[in-house]
Amino acid sequence: MLHELYRYPPEDKLYAAREPIFPRRVKGYFRTLKWVIMAVTLGIYYLSPWIRWDRGPQLPDQAILIDLAGRRFYFFWIEIWPHEFYFIAGLLIMAGLGLFLFTSAAGRVWCGYACPQTVWTDLFILVERWIEGDRNARLRLHRQKKWDLRKVRLRIVKYISWIVIGLATGGAWVFYFTDAPTLLVDLVTGHAHPAAYLTMGVLTATTVFFGAIAREQICIYACPWPRIQAAMMDEDTLTVAYRHWRGEPRGKHRKGAGADQLGDCIDCMACVNVCPMGIDIRDGQQLECITCALCIDACDDMMDKIGKPRGLIDYMALTDEPREISGEPTKPVWKHILRPRTILYTVLWAAVGFGLVFALFIRSDIDMTVAPVRNPTYVMQSDGAIRNIYDLRLRNKHGETREFRVSVSGDANLTVTLQGGDTTAGDTIAVNADEMRIVRAYVEAPAGSDAANSEREEFSFWVEDVASSERVSVDSVFNGKGN
Repeated sequence: MLHELYRYPPEDKLYAAREPIFPRRVKGYFRTLKWVIMAVTLGIYYLSPWIRWDRGPQLPDQAILIDLAGRRFYFFWIEIWPHEFYFIAGLLIMAGLGLFLFTSAAGRVWCGYACPQTVWTDLFILVERWIEGDRNARLRLHRQKKWDLRKVRLRIVKYISWIVIGLATGGAWVFYFTDAPTLLVDLVTGHAHPAAYLTMGVLTATTVFFGAIAREQICIYACPWPRIQAAMMDEDTLTVAYRHWRGEPRGKHRKGAGADQLGDCIDCMACVNVCPMGIDIRDGQQLECITCALCIDACDDMMDKIGKPRGLIDYMALTDEPREISGEPTKPVWKHILRPRTILYTVLWAAVGFGLVFALFIRSDIDMTVAPVRNPTYVMQSDGAIRNIYDLRLRNKHGETREFRVSVSGDANLTVTLQGGDTTAGDTIAVNADEMRIVRAYVEAPAGSDAANSEREEFSFWVEDVASSERVSVDSVFNGKGN
């Protein structure tokens, strides 16, 4: 049974020394799918910083920008301010729920197809194959003890190519944090900030180490996902598996006495030779397996050559096993995917996404935060009036300078005055385009009024965009002397 073949790591070892793995080149549906995903994901990563987006003369024109100096995150027409971090938190929650959803439906498809570690490892292996040849050629070169001119030349070319890929990876990353064309010129001319060179150096080194040198060791020992994925999977989860009831007993000899007693597996080792993790899927489900399905392509190709049906290795669920052994029809794929667990994850994922979109469209282009100054709690004026002091953070999310008018409501006796404001225009103050301005506000209650005599009086600050008449309010408390 599949669940009886699960291979656990040796109990007496926490780490096994790495033996280099040289996957053989394979063609097929899943290998083509991985090429497409690799091209798309790498294309998005490397090209995104160069996409332009016109936001006006006073704002950056880079479509995707993490502006640390301005404390903004720009994504095309969307602008996220520091106090709106809940959008980022929501996206992370959606990413987690999406990972749960895909894992519960089809196992480690994220690991096998779209994980950055997998994508860059595929890229490094591709370059290695171009330079040193396919599996057998790379094995011979690795086992060659003598470092002749050819081996030295191939290794130097390979390592230089790997460093260039790592450098491009680190370079692309720093371009997300400032204007890409300007930074490129500064990097080339040596005028970039040292932090840019340091970041590129660290990312170059880690990319080469993770994707080119450590490779499958990162997935086995550094990544926590293989150890928690079981919580997302059940017997209806589709995952890559070997139909041992069809393939066993194995045997290479297809003719002669006893040939009719052999299974379909000819023990050609094709599934092992193409595996980037270096495992044998015929040993059952294993922690190291990332369900990249390259073993399916290799096995299907071999079945075609010997005239046997495809599917000896395939995506299947544990619940399919007894049905196939007994000759009963298996569940349709959609029934494996659409089940209570996956439906729940989908509903939660969609709910979070809908909430983020709703919050994005209802948010105002102006915003205010109120922080009372409590030292002292209140000030008594010479005429007996009571004054409270507040710091207002006014945010102008428009692409042009706007005049904001500040007022208070709740008690008719309360008045507000802004430090540096234009009182002739009704306590207005200018806020530059796409900026936040901290303004000190003085709220007074005349002597003998209810607000002055009460210990706490609730009221509201209002800020109005003079040009658009858009208004927002924030509740606060006025502290009086009490009776």
